[in-house]
Amino acid sequence: MMAVGVGLGAAVGALGRYTITRYLQPHVSNGWPLATLLINWFGSLLLGGLTAVGWGHWLVVTVGTGVLGGFTTYSTFSHEMVMLADQRRYGALISYLILSVGGGLALAALGFWGMLPR
Repeated sequence: MMAVGVGLGAAVGALGRYTITRYLQPHVSNGWPLATLLINWFGSLLLGGLTAVGWGHWLVVTVGTGVLGGFTTYSTFSHEMVMLADQRRYGALISYLILSVGGGLALAALGFWGMLPR
């Protein structure tokens, strides 16, 4: 039963990612991967908060692994990094790497510590 929840959650997350990407792409003219960055940042923030809340195991797995796993995308991030390197856009590559990894970690920490009971 948990696998069904994860699968359905992943479908919801992937549809959310697709919708946001399709909306943002026309607004970024320089080819910088803004949509993936924002999606991964938001997913990191939500997963950090989800981790701190302490919901039941089924809900954490369904939302964390399913929805947020389908929403965020390491494979697209990796592909975009390779494309920036292939285009020799090294400044964009380095900034995307630092913002993605550093921002994702910072937002996960913010989500986690922001949701802890005081």
